[in-house]
Amino acid sequence: MGDKRYIRDAVHGDIILPDDISRIIDTRSFQRLRYIQQLATCHYAFPSATHSRFSHSIGVYHLATRLVADLNERYPERISEQDSRLVPIAALLHDIGHPPFSHMFETPEIFATYADHEEWGRKIILCEECDLSSVLHDLLGEGIHRLLEIMEGSVGIPPFLHEIVSSQLDADRLDYLMRDQFVTGADVGGFDLERLMRAINISEDDHLVVSSESVSAVEAYLVTRWHMYQLVYFHKLTMLTSVYYVRALARARELHENGSLPLSLKMRDLLSNRSLTTYRYSQLTDPFVIADVFQWADHGDAILSGYAKRLSSRDEFHKQLRVELTAQQVEEIWQPLQKIVVGHGYDGEHDLIHAPLRKEGYLPYTEGILLEDGRDITEVSPLIQSISVTYAKSMVFVPAELRSECEELVMQFLDSIDS
Repeated sequence: MGDKRYIRDAVHGDIILPDDISRIIDTRSFQRLRYIQQLATCHYAFPSATHSRFSHSIGVYHLATRLVADLNERYPERISEQDSRLVPIAALLHDIGHPPFSHMFETPEIFATYADHEEWGRKIILCEECDLSSVLHDLLGEGIHRLLEIMEGSVGIPPFLHEIVSSQLDADRLDYLMRDQFVTGADVGGFDLERLMRAINISEDDHLVVSSESVSAVEAYLVTRWHMYQLVYFHKLTMLTSVYYVRALARARELHENGSLPLSLKMRDLLSNRSLTTYRYSQLTDPFVIADVFQWADHGDAILSGYAKRLSSRDEFHKQLRVELTAQQVEEIWQPLQKIVVGHGYDGEHDLIHAPLRKEGYLPYTEGILLEDGRDITEVSPLIQSISVTYAKSMVFVPAELRSECEELVMQFLDSIDS
């Protein structure tokens, strides 16, 4: 089998990497993930949340390896020798295509060549210029195509192979919930990983299912996930700084393309290169974005420098209105709020910020975790049913000195609706 490498992981303890996995990890394409933070701007609220897609991906590989070994023991001959090797590699590479700042930059507002991270991941795996591709071809040969089929959940692949990597209860979610809770220090109770792993079975129709006596373990997992979204992923500072970054880069593109802002090569690739190659994409990381944004704090354009100064100094942040509003209510009150902001000499577009969690709201759980008898877990768990409603919350931010006046206006508006 060759040499093994041991990695000491803060969450899982010792992780063993066989020689072929080390070869994949040692490529430039994979090492790039060291320089992409898992939680984007979450460190503005939780200073220790600076872990990377690199450590997360290795954790997902570890959990997928354990799960495949356990399933092989309990279901002999259901997983071929080839698939037993490919599934952990698929888990290892599930985030290989992430852009700088992860999901935050997965938007056409940033990229001139927008595609989601799964699409870029496929391109990197197949790109002859990228060193990962040559290593995978050397290790897997034609098996690289089955690797992609497992990652994508293609027709003809037993569904549970893909579900180990991507589903409502997969190695990815198990790792990021444990890792993100650990590094943020969010005390949300947690879940029993060992019990949950033992509860996962393969159904006769080739799906992952959980044993009916383990419903409470799944409940703890989903409640942890619900709390992490409420307290960490949707924290007001995370949401606000995400808006600052996206708007700063959108403004930079506008200034660059009208000739008033020179950009570094990598920033041009990100914002304005409409024929960006996969190899050039695979060179993009967080640090160059941070460096350029910090530099823009001294630019003459007030809009660009305004966002950049806030991100580089954490000063003059907008304040969230302490009134809960739906997206529809925000739309109805928007013009009166703009009137207040503009009336005090602020910019009606850039100093009044709406940060909806998602346009359609966030669903902590959608159907997909099945029991052995085929029922969705919500059918037997009132607890899961109660947290499976849409969580739609709109955050509105205004200049600090205007918060009280804006809140008063909003309260009057809500009172008029109630009456």
